[in-house]
Amino acid sequence: MSVLVTRPQPGAAETARRLVEMGRTPVVAPAIEIVPVAADLPPPGDLQAVLVTSGNAFVALSRHCALPLLAVGDATAAKGRACGFTVVHSAGRDADALAELAARVCDPAGLPLLLASQEGEGRALVRALSAAGFTVVHRSAYAARPVPVLPAAAEAALRDGAVTHALFFSPATARAFVASVAALPAGLFAPIDALAISPAAAAALDSLPWHRIRVAAAPNQDELLGLLP
Repeated sequence: MSVLVTRPQPGAAETARRLVEMGRTPVVAPAIEIVPVAADLPPPGDLQAVLVTSGNAFVALSRHCALPLLAVGDATAAKGRACGFTVVHSAGRDADALAELAARVCDPAGLPLLLASQEGEGRALVRALSAAGFTVVHRSAYAARPVPVLPAAAEAALRDGAVTHALFFSPATARAFVASVAALPAGLFAPIDALAISPAAAAALDSLPWHRIRVAAAPNQDELLGLLP
């Protein structure tokens, strides 16, 4: 069983390792590239806590490790600990759960919260936090740039019919992948199951004639990989 991995690096390599351990053959084809963004962050002493919706944000947060970290999920929380954060809370699910976590462990009357997110994302979370009474400093820590074409090995695997499943870890990755394969025959995707980490990622895949699109029970890698037969 060959599984297409569209996740950006370095996450794609970690997912590929997991697939090998499961007896699958990974075909690594990152659909987006993560690029750090120069962020003008407030000094740690002016903040109450840091919120992140992706482990990609830690590239900008090396000076803020003494602050409490509120992470969107367990994998992001683990990466935060590896990056030096010592007080770490995991929302365990998604951005809505992250807002609920902030309401439980932070003080709306205290210092501002720093939300470090992908460029162009995070506005809904800022609105939810603001509605709960928090002052939020929102900064872009990284950008996701679409990769315009598939790697040659991935295209060959698709054309040979070797790919049985494709993994999509975000709506942005799904959209970028669909754009990158626009010149390929649509029929290549008819035998493939697309496995999406969320309903939003699944919706971004609708324009291709997949065998079927399945959504993980929870938005994390373990649940996504659990969809593989």
